[in-house]
Amino acid sequence: MIKVLIADNHPIIRMGVRQVLESANGFEMVEDVSTTDELFKKLESVTPDVVMLEMDIPEINGIAALRKIKKEYPDVKVLMYSGQSEDVYALSAIRAGAFGYLSKSSSTDYIIAAVKKVSEGSMFITNELAQRLAFDEGTKKPRRFFRKLSTREVEVLKLLASGKRNKEVAQGLNLNEKTVSTYKARLMKKLNVDNMVDLLQQAKALELY
Repeated sequence: MIKVLIADNHPIIRMGVRQVLESANGFEMVEDVSTTDELFKKLESVTPDVVMLEMDIPEINGIAALRKIKKEYPDVKVLMYSGQSEDVYALSAIRAGAFGYLSKSSSTDYIIAAVKKVSEGSMFITNELAQRLAFDEGTKKPRRFFRKLSTREVEVLKLLASGKRNKEVAQGLNLNEKTVSTYKARLMKKLNVDNMVDLLQQAKALELY
């Protein structure tokens, strides 16, 4: 049996994913949680094979939570999933140690296949993402810019684009405000902009492309 823990702050999503996996053979749902605080408390007492971790789960940024899991529970495999753009966040998640990235728009068969593959220690990405990665050397401007950014810079950009202030970004990523300001300056330079309005427009281009 593949033991799965779902971490998502939307009850209907948790219920839906639970029903999908419980309707298939070979899965055991050990728990579902709505915050990263609940997630790490639960990991103290249970050892799932796979954690399905929503990118925008409250309290700790999803990528930061992923890094903490990798550090404290190295045997637990993490499958990130989100409604956010694969173009930006799938690469960020995989670079941070996720075994795969799943869009919330994926079919139920994809969910089942993803969890099975990740539980075996294999990487999982959708066919659509694989095709985009294969042709990522094309002339698409947002991807060229994205390749310039580190995983941490993408995290900062994502939070800024969601309307977070420097202090909130610092808290979400466990940084100090001065460091966040430094990242903002780097982002402006790398994305070839000189003000916050243009930076956020570029963030939207990256996110929605």
